[in-house]
Amino acid sequence: MLRSPSCRNKVAGAVLRWRGAIIQNIDGSATKKAVVAVVILFIGGCATVAQVTSLSDQNCRHTFVDRMSSILVEQGEKQEVAEKLAEATTTVLLTGSLGPRPFLVASPSGADYGFFVEQKSSDCLLRLFSRQKGFTRYRNNLTYIGTRQLDGCMCAE
Repeated sequence: MLRSPSCRNKVAGAVLRWRGAIIQNIDGSATKKAVVAVVILFIGGCATVAQVTSLSDQNCRHTFVDRMSSILVEQGEKQEVAEKLAEATTTVLLTGSLGPRPFLVASPSGADYGFFVEQKSSDCLLRLFSRQKGFTRYRNNLTYIGTRQLDGCMCAE
């Protein structure tokens, strides 16, 4: 499931190169080779990572803090801790020129959360894709652990 035309073009070339190399090394029937090709295409899905470009706007900043803290509370963080983490993360994203990339939020509870922003048409989405506490890690980059729309925010790839 490819999520954007630009992603589709990037992944298609890589999948074709790797598919050829892997399928040549598979002994057996055409069915096995077809199954491997389908699995490779399924794994090849991606989301484009963006950055919020309007965090300096008070409305966008408030929305970002609110949405991130609601995801963190949903993951079991206390409301006041979630709000402080969201504020601190927003400040770092606002001050730094980090570009579009996933970012990590480390909680005093011992949990680390992996987020990224995705641009879908004109919407910006904040997505939680990873959570780790101690030696337990959970990642979901297909349906995501949590998603919130960032109303009033602008983002760019």
